[in-house]
Amino acid sequence: MDDDTPVAVITGAGRGIGAATARRLAADGHRVVLASRTAADLERVADEVETEYGVPAHAVPTDVTDPEAVRALVDTTRERCGRLDVAVVNAGVGEPQNVPLEELSLETYDTVTRTNVDGAFYTARAALPALRETEGTLVFVGSYLGKFPSTKTPVYAASKWWLRGFAHSVAGRAGQEGVAVSLVNPSGVDTSFGRDTRGETNAERLDSEEVVSAEDVADAVATCVGQESPGTVAELDLYRRDIHEKF
Repeated sequence: MDDDTPVAVITGAGRGIGAATARRLAADGHRVVLASRTAADLERVADEVETEYGVPAHAVPTDVTDPEAVRALVDTTRERCGRLDVAVVNAGVGEPQNVPLEELSLETYDTVTRTNVDGAFYTARAALPALRETEGTLVFVGSYLGKFPSTKTPVYAASKWWLRGFAHSVAGRAGQEGVAVSLVNPSGVDTSFGRDTRGETNAERLDSEEVVSAEDVADAVATCVGQESPGTVAELDLYRRDIHEKF
């Protein structure tokens, strides 16, 4: 491929929404750089992308809570691919459900905020200089719970409220510099999310026929990426049709 082929970095790309987004953007002709903490997951997705879509896919193990690691991710992308056109800020973790606040461990609080808040900040901070050069797109993957309260997972919800405010605030600056900033808010998605914190995954807990899928979210990300200047998808809510029933 020539040097004009667009390049996308995706965090949390080893499985779920991130892996689906890698496949969707690869199908659209992007070279993809895949980041997460687990090298084996990344290598598997990279092999699948290259085999199925015939575009280069680079696996770069990265801990988004480490600002130097995130900076190295962007530097590696530019060294290998020569440019950066899209950054998808997707890495995130949850918390155990329905734990009284006074019983929620400080370790859990730190893990959620370091990944969902600090990791998003570090990724945006590292990617923006390269995105300015290409007038690219920065996409944050938020949540339904970034707009509505969660009595079950208040720390996770708060991290997504922060992300929403951060995304729109960054847009106010970056848009003046030619960078599109988008926020995608899905409701519950039937992925392996929750595996390490809740005892069961979303895929086990949710009815796959009644919720949005990782591929649905990936399509929403692609919609944001596909906008041409001066248009931008500022915020895209992708909810199951009965999401407001509990209200």
